[in-house]
Amino acid sequence: MEASVDPQCRGPDWMPITPKTGSLFHAETQKVCRDGYTVHYARVPRLFADLELAHGDGRFARLFRTLVKADLLILDDWGPDRLTANQRRDLMEIVEDRYGRSSTLITSQLPTDTWHEVIGEPTFADAILDRIVHNAYRLALDGPSMRKIQAAELEAAVPVVDTTSSTSATTAKGAKK
Repeated sequence: MEASVDPQCRGPDWMPITPKTGSLFHAETQKVCRDGYTVHYARVPRLFADLELAHGDGRFARLFRTLVKADLLILDDWGPDRLTANQRRDLMEIVEDRYGRSSTLITSQLPTDTWHEVIGEPTFADAILDRIVHNAYRLALDGPSMRKIQAAELEAAVPVVDTTSSTSATTAKGAKK
């Protein structure tokens, strides 16, 4: 995870870059909200879909203002799909208007050195990443996925029905009969 510790929610971008960031960035978000700052959360694939619709139905200016004015913008699940020309332009406008004024937290399973490829067009990629990556605090998290750990714990807690005997007996997984 790449993250700023800026308590004023101004200046450098916050950028988590691994999938193991959920609890950490949710805790930071709650703190920022308690401190009276505005936060806007968006999953990147849904955000681009919303922006595309907003261009067509006249909501773009309002949605854009919401994204730009939030003290903290959380862009969750960056990549791995390549951006279209419209998505590149929208992202460029968002990061340009936020640059140096407010914080952005980006979560991604991709390392930042592959983000250039995700953006696609070299000139846009250079301009966007110059405003995001080069002024960021980065925190790369390592370790097992929390979803895998939680799934394993849930699986261990779910009873298993024994269908080998004539009478069904329910036992905990791994328990002796």
